[in-house]
Amino acid sequence: MTNFLRSLLILLLFSSCNSEKPTQQYDLIITNTTIIDVLGDTLTYSKLIAISKDTIRLVDDMANLDKYKAEKKFDANNNFVMPGLWDNHVHFRGGDSLIEENKNLLPLYLAHGITNVRDAGGDITQSVLSWKNQIAKKELKGPVILTSGPKLDGKKPAWPGSIIVETKEDVTSALDSLENLEVDYVKMYDGSLKKEIFYEIIKQAETRGLKTTGHMPLSADLLTATELGLDGTEHMYYVIKACSPLADSLTKVNPSYSMFPEIVTSYDPELANRVFNKLASQNTYITPTLYIGTVLSELSEVDHAKDSLLNYIGIGIQKTYKGRLETAIKAKNQGNSSRSQLGILAKEMIVPLYDSGVKLLAGSDSGAFNSFVYPGESLLMELQSLVDAGLTPKQALITSIVNGPEFFGLGKFYGSIAKSKVANLVILEKNPLKDIKNLTSIKATIVKGKVYDKMMLDNLLKDIKN
Repeated sequence: MTNFLRSLLILLLFSSCNSEKPTQQYDLIITNTTIIDVLGDTLTYSKLIAISKDTIRLVDDMANLDKYKAEKKFDANNNFVMPGLWDNHVHFRGGDSLIEENKNLLPLYLAHGITNVRDAGGDITQSVLSWKNQIAKKELKGPVILTSGPKLDGKKPAWPGSIIVETKEDVTSALDSLENLEVDYVKMYDGSLKKEIFYEIIKQAETRGLKTTGHMPLSADLLTATELGLDGTEHMYYVIKACSPLADSLTKVNPSYSMFPEIVTSYDPELANRVFNKLASQNTYITPTLYIGTVLSELSEVDHAKDSLLNYIGIGIQKTYKGRLETAIKAKNQGNSSRSQLGILAKEMIVPLYDSGVKLLAGSDSGAFNSFVYPGESLLMELQSLVDAGLTPKQALITSIVNGPEFFGLGKFYGSIAKSKVANLVILEKNPLKDIKNLTSIKATIVKGKVYDKMMLDNLLKDIKN
């Protein structure tokens, strides 16, 4: 080897040993974060979160910030960062005349730190699917939407837009339609749905790998349904019914909601524990919706005319609130307190359900026709209700940000702040693990890597204010 080649080789080796790793480039870096690990109930300080497109690519110490570059940076100012909230039971509905008013509800979710919603069915499916796609493409400002599309109900459906199913063939056609719409799950309703068809929906959906949840015909049995593959149940009626030793006899006489005063008074804690353990073994999800129960039970006594959030609800949707208000006044005049009694028992069941391993889902049931249950705020109140019922703030948060995605089999993409997780986040000035009310201290909401800071959120609300 010549002296020249030897010198060149030494120079190359020296250069390669001393060359620095190229600086990594990201779309967004969130700096100075205090990361909340909800499952671990812990905090990690002075971290940076690097995001590209809609995904977290890296979490590192702030000391290493100079290793990374980004098109944008957002300083969290040492505030608390956690996965965005999931509202697991909302409604977009009311017919064509209310499409725009429903669309205007989307910013309310962002303003309350909600990055994902599970739409539980309505009558404006095509619009909801369009919003879902626009949000995915970042063409519309709103939370990620997962939807059931139209509900499945019997010959006389309780809600407009439902698909009528009366035979096995109807079930097959209905599920074909839902799959063609590319819905995220199947929602049943008990307006006039027959028990046998309810079971058939579950069986056929199970063979297709479709998730099922919803209301049950009161003639049906919850444990039978879960054995067939029912993935979830909405509200507490059906769990409460399963915990009464009188349920079978009352069902044979009159399978209607009028039997619930007797169901409630005959509630058996020992039977309940057996039911809860069975539900847990079947990996059944329950959406308690405690807060809406409280609001509706107090409708005849509470004046909501001066609610600040009423200013962000369209006049058409406000008109839909009158129906439940009139019903509440009528019930009060008749001395009917069954809704209040149901609410008290439901609240008492929350801790035993959770301790049994049943997966609870935080859901508000907000939307048209559900009076004064405001999108966004109502989920925070639902989480507060779960804490009031005895859950810790950590446990309440799990019902939203962990169990929400797990219902859909999306746990690997959500639930924590780590590499490869979806960049749906909320930044808070106060720690919600200390006090669930601290969820109101929002500094920013991030959906698929797009930051909505406090000023942007305030402007979004100004745009929809009446």
